[in-house]
Amino acid sequence: MHRPRPSALTRLRAISWDRLGTALMLLLAVLGLPLAAPQPAVAAMDYAKQVLIGADFHGADLRGVTFNLTNLRDADLSGADLRGASLFGAKLQDADLHGADLREATLDGAVFDGTDLRDARLEDAFAFNTRFEGELRIEGADFSNVPVRADAHKRLCALAGGTNPATGRSTRETLVCDGTLSRP
Repeated sequence: MHRPRPSALTRLRAISWDRLGTALMLLLAVLGLPLAAPQPAVAAMDYAKQVLIGADFHGADLRGVTFNLTNLRDADLSGADLRGASLFGAKLQDADLHGADLREATLDGAVFDGTDLRDARLEDAFAFNTRFEGELRIEGADFSNVPVRADAHKRLCALAGGTNPATGRSTRETLVCDGTLSRP
């Protein structure tokens, strides 16, 4: 079977579209715009056993990141997405976690001393042996389904106030401070 050859006009259109595509890609590159959608991270970062005093993680995507036994004193983690992160034994003295998302994070053995947890979401985090000390700020934090020891529960309830802006739940209710549900 015989195929007719493309006309000169058809070939010219094909070349023009190729050149237009190349020119568009060059323009995007010059403007610093991505040429393709960013790929999701393959593996979470591991910051275990590091000294990250004063580190700036403000607003960072830290889902699943490991901060086990890490010194995060004075670190800025405000607005960070720490869902599923592990902060086992981390030192968070005077750290800023205002508005951080700590849902399903491992906080066991961590030290929150003077830490700012205002408006943080800690739903379903594991914090049974977490130490809550010093001048904590927990207004608006959501502690739904977070197991804490009796001494930590008493301390947190003494500080509880406010409503979480994302969930609409009051801090006192999420900590079950009024005894409507039993705490471990």
